Amino acid sequence: MRLVVLGAPGAGKGTQSARLMQKYGIPQLSTGDMLRAAAVAGTPVGRQVKEIVDSGSLVPDEVVLKIIAERISRPDAARGFILDGFPRTVNQAEELDALLRVKDMKLDAVIELKVDESALLGRIEKRATETAARGCAARADDNPKAFRTRLAAYRKMTAPVSAYYARQGLLKTVDGMAPIDAVATQIDRAAESFVRI
Repeated sequence: MRLVVLGAPGAGKGTQSARLMQKYGIPQLSTGDMLRAAAVAGTPVGRQVKEIVDSGSLVPDEVVLKIIAERISRPDAARGFILDGFPRTVNQAEELDALLRVKDMKLDAVIELKVDESALLGRIEKRATETAARGCAARADDNPKAFRTRLAAYRKMTAPVSAYYARQGLLKTVDGMAPIDAVATQIDRAAESFVRI
């Protein structure tokens, strides 16, 4: 099963992707995690990522796609994968499709977690509070100002990705405001409607 999980910041993409990873035994591929791992590994692409990040620049799409191409070629991704945090733009979605065609692969489904944006701020604040209560440092972007910036960027750049996948007949939306287990059940039904596990 090859899935993309979409949703606004705080929608629960990471939570649901981790659950899918456990249930189906396929890796959750977070682009942020992959970029950091490549930089630490010191591969040719990883050295390129490190230079870009150290300069304060954004990693270009073609470099992100190289990292994804490397990652989905590993044995643990042979049965499938879950992309969490990618694609963020229609251009990235088109480039991902091209990459998968070259590898004779295709996406099975795109799951979008629909949420009430006005409720997301409370969810972000709760996550920061719970993280602090565990004695861990909260994410730097888990504050109201940063969240509003992230949400505006999502609306402008990432929301159109949903329409792109809807045109392909791949998009299934689920109610991301439901309790975690209810969201998980909706995702399972949505995914299984596209592909037999």
